[in-house]
Amino acid sequence: MRINKYIATAGIASRRKADDLIANGNVKVNGETVAELGYDVTDSDTVSVNGRVVKPEKRMVYIALNKPVGYVTTVSDDKKRPKVMDLVTDADVRLFPVGRLDFNTSGLLVLTNDGDLANKMTHPKHDIYKTYRALVKGIVSDKQLYKLTKGVDIGGYVTKPAKVSVVKIIGKNTLIELSIAEGKNRQIRKMLKAVDRPVIELTRISIGEIKLGRLMVGGYRKLKQEEIEYLKNI
Repeated sequence: MRINKYIATAGIASRRKADDLIANGNVKVNGETVAELGYDVTDSDTVSVNGRVVKPEKRMVYIALNKPVGYVTTVSDDKKRPKVMDLVTDADVRLFPVGRLDFNTSGLLVLTNDGDLANKMTHPKHDIYKTYRALVKGIVSDKQLYKLTKGVDIGGYVTKPAKVSVVKIIGKNTLIELSIAEGKNRQIRKMLKAVDRPVIELTRISIGEIKLGRLMVGGYRKLKQEEIEYLKNI
């Protein structure tokens, strides 16, 4: 088995993140640092990541979590900030988040120990639309909606076409819904800033056919079998 898949199956990270760990010298096989991304390991090898021996998990777990504002989407944090993993109190396997939501964004996040699925969900070739609800300052005009739909420059990068609609006007502000099939850093916030409608609040409500629904903030649930099958077949 390739070393990145071995690490992913152990529930440490996706295969792409595992490649980063290898490239940074954080992975050893039988006590020797491995630098080759395509290195193959066998069941008799001892693999360690950051000094800790890891083994592939045979039981896969898939969780949908409603991330609160003020939590980081990481397994560990040097600044000692609250982590999304702190919210999952009864997991008996090592999980990691698929993708990210920034510190001030809430909403749907998938946690798993299935590195292959995580790799599929985050790979650019799969157009998985992620849908957000954004409360923005001011009243969004038809012209601004059109720009967001066609793509806007967010600093040297023009976004791909998005699906955008107004949900309702709240006082002097607007609640809108946006769906994008890409995931640049802080992309939604940058898109809305580009049309002069900065974000007040931002929540992700779906990842493809996986819905946040009525899941309470900070709460989580196991994915249904049909949801797991959907993600495996994208």
